[in-house]
Amino acid sequence: MAQHTYLCIDLKSFYASVECVERGLDPMTARLVVADPERSTGTICLAVSPELKRLGVRNRCRVYEIPKNLDYIMAVPRMQLYIDYAAEIYGIYLEHIAPEDMHVYSIDEVFLDVTRYLSLYGFTPRQMAAFLMDEVRSRLGIRATCGIGTNLYLAKIALDIHAKHAPDFIAELDERTYCETLWTHRPLTDFWRVGPGTVRRLERLGLYTMRDVAHADEDALYKTFGIDAELLIDHAWGRESATMEDIHHYHARSTSLSSGQVLMRDYAFDEGKIILREMMEQLALDMMAQGVATRSVTVWIGYSGRTEHKGASGTAALETETNSARALVQAVLEVYERVVSPELPIRRVNISCNQLVSETDVYQYSLLEGDTRETLARDRRLQKTVLELKNRFGKNAVLKGVDLTDAATAIERNGQIGGHKSG
Repeated sequence: MAQHTYLCIDLKSFYASVECVERGLDPMTARLVVADPERSTGTICLAVSPELKRLGVRNRCRVYEIPKNLDYIMAVPRMQLYIDYAAEIYGIYLEHIAPEDMHVYSIDEVFLDVTRYLSLYGFTPRQMAAFLMDEVRSRLGIRATCGIGTNLYLAKIALDIHAKHAPDFIAELDERTYCETLWTHRPLTDFWRVGPGTVRRLERLGLYTMRDVAHADEDALYKTFGIDAELLIDHAWGRESATMEDIHHYHARSTSLSSGQVLMRDYAFDEGKIILREMMEQLALDMMAQGVATRSVTVWIGYSGRTEHKGASGTAALETETNSARALVQAVLEVYERVVSPELPIRRVNISCNQLVSETDVYQYSLLEGDTRETLARDRRLQKTVLELKNRFGKNAVLKGVDLTDAATAIERNGQIGGHKSG
């Protein structure tokens, strides 16, 4: 198999960098955090500028954790602005790289297979990386970092562990240099897809480095991690079989649609029902817009940190696939009343619509006794009308009376992207 060359490009402190550029500040020297001052000091900073990181401020810290002696700018999140910048940056990549050779990993990170472009442009891998990074910086003022690897995993590791500390923000790895430079690297959580839980299980086996994993007894690894041991062993040696083509051809066996929010105050039991209803009605509209229906819904409730209770969850299996708001609201409320303690204050709400299927040929029955086909048809027409009005005039074009109560959050959330202000 011919050797590939992959780039993994990350936009440095992206949200903070955009806010710096918008203010005419140098993203690398300005002291800026992206956080909503209208929320409590316990709110998480979505981004911290490189200069504040240099001074010891952790990324994704809470506002109250920033040392009081530091002067800094607090920028209100503007999610739509960041999306617009990201789209423009990906547009720059597309001027030089075909879509089939690109995988957008997140709003600020992208994988590129540049194998066939090196000879086309007459670049080495490092020159190709520098060219694309310079294009983004000269046109938009955003600094980037880049990992280069002979497979996707090595490109990501080169970015995460080496590039962010390199003078030119570029680092390269192949399987040999990976073993030479990172086999004894700690902590293991610096490696892609290795979380604290995985580290604890490895340490129980007496494994503390990637060198240890590479030379470990494979039977013991498979006994502990199951099929995931195969990926862990390959990554310990710097191997990765997936290609860009594999990513583009991948289709998940099952899909889900979820919604969650952290409440800004403790909610009583009955107030939680209002939030649950709002969220489920919006998810029903989302499913209708995507042409899918769900076979089951899961509710997870997190209690206030003032209590010692972790939370409650439950799932309702539906009689048939549906995206009917009427049926789904009843289902989640039944779960809520069954599993949630009426005495405990609520702070988090999550709903997941599981096992989504195409609504084509799905014959929807109601979960409510006495409901008729005519009622279902009328509800469906109503949902479609609401969806059309919201698409045309905005998410707050159609509201219910309950949306105007003090406990409701739908109006505010309709103006957000990803739970934060859009602009």
